[in-house]
Amino acid sequence: MDLAMRPEDVAFRDEVRAFLNENLTDDLKAHARLTPGILADHDLRVEWLKRLYKRGWSAPSWPKEYGGTGWNVIQRFIYASECAAAGAPIGSNMGLSMVGPTLMGHGRPDQKAHYLPRILSGEDWWCQGYSEPGSGSDLASLQCKAVSDGDDYIINGTKLWTTGAHIANKMFCLVRTDPNAKKQEGISFILIDEFDAPGIKVEPIITLAGDHEVNQVFFDDVRVPKANRVGAENNGWTVAKYLLEFERGGAAHGANLRNSLNKLKVIAGTEHSDDGTKLIDDPAFRRKIDETDVEVTAVEFTEHRIMSQLSNGQNPGAAASIIKLRGADTSQRITELAMEAIGYYAEPHVLEARNWGSNVPPVGPDHALMVMPKYLNTRASSIYGGSNEVQRGIMAKAVLGL
Repeated sequence: MDLAMRPEDVAFRDEVRAFLNENLTDDLKAHARLTPGILADHDLRVEWLKRLYKRGWSAPSWPKEYGGTGWNVIQRFIYASECAAAGAPIGSNMGLSMVGPTLMGHGRPDQKAHYLPRILSGEDWWCQGYSEPGSGSDLASLQCKAVSDGDDYIINGTKLWTTGAHIANKMFCLVRTDPNAKKQEGISFILIDEFDAPGIKVEPIITLAGDHEVNQVFFDDVRVPKANRVGAENNGWTVAKYLLEFERGGAAHGANLRNSLNKLKVIAGTEHSDDGTKLIDDPAFRRKIDETDVEVTAVEFTEHRIMSQLSNGQNPGAAASIIKLRGADTSQRITELAMEAIGYYAEPHVLEARNWGSNVPPVGPDHALMVMPKYLNTRASSIYGGSNEVQRGIMAKAVLGL
């Protein structure tokens, strides 16, 4: 595995940096800094997507035939790393990262022709209808049902922890179409086009960090055309597993972790230990930072190995679970150390001070403002996209043969 950048890679990196210098405004960077998770001011998210779309960069992982960049894995890694280092908004768009690639793999030609351009331009914003009460990590036990009625399905049930449902205009959803089949065999993958249709109700769930990112969605006799099904009826589990590979392995874990660790080092270089020395010079705290640095490096090298395999046409297999597990654990560790570093400044969690456009001053130094929100937000990273326990089960079976 050769990690040296080729001349063409350096040229591409410089091109990305020039684009970011020109298009990443102070407002967009401030928006990203004030976002503890993946959702904040939707208008600014749309603005950033439009800037990328104008350049032809809104879909870094898509092939050119569908309007994507056609970048190779090295270019995608460079782009993600530079965006993280520059403080660009997180590309939290489920249409681009999940349903778009799923349609490329399992959708009909008419579905691709209709939905993919609208995803690229930002005309459509999607949310994911997977988890339910009692059916999170055990997704196959879902109970939201779709009953056949002529050319339509009638959907009843509920979806939980639905990220972005309050700003989405469409949902991709798993529903049970055969209650008598085995758990995985009676599920279908449905696209809900009219997310404001009668019978759909979105109730907000405010997180521990004080943010409105997730929701509960209720379906009461919601009519959806069968033409909106992706794949065959009762074959939704196959489509869902395909999508989960993008959810678990698509994030630039290494670049984001490195950026977060660098911010932690800045905090540690400012805050002091009990004896008055800077935390960065305190042997005990410095050891914790160095140990976490090793973890971040391990995640980065795992991503490099995955890129090498993909470049050679190989399937990384369970590596998506490995990177998801280690990325979640390391992200949580960094936020824990940041909480330790700011000490008593973690207590005054002033939500208004980090609202976009607010003139409420934070309590304490600026670098402490987002530490508590990020700590609280990352508690969920070991659960969403398949819990750590699920990932370990996949690795035990696929890697260790247990």
